[in-house]
Amino acid sequence: MAMKLVPPWAVERELLVKAEDETDPRYGYRPEERPLDEYLRLGVVNLDKPPGPTSHEVTTWVKRLLGVGKAGHGGTLEAWWAPARWAGEIRA
Repeated sequence: MAMKLVPPWAVERELLVKAEDETDPRYGYRPEERPLDEYLRLGVVNLDKPPGPTSHEVTTWVKRLLGVGKAGHGGTLEAWWAPARWAGEIRA
């Protein structure tokens, strides 16, 4: 008997809640209420660098557009090495 393959997004799921509880605001935010500056301070920005500008130029653009003081990139932002593309804020 052949099994019908269904993509994960088409599977109906039920949310199981074991216990309801409130989170103390001193310990963080609900994801939908987290301010953008917290995401930027603690996160990573994935980007796809276009051909032409250098990795340094793109990092400078990210700093200017997001209004952060420090940013850097890990690895390379060159298109031929896609797995290594990322830029993020550096906390001092």
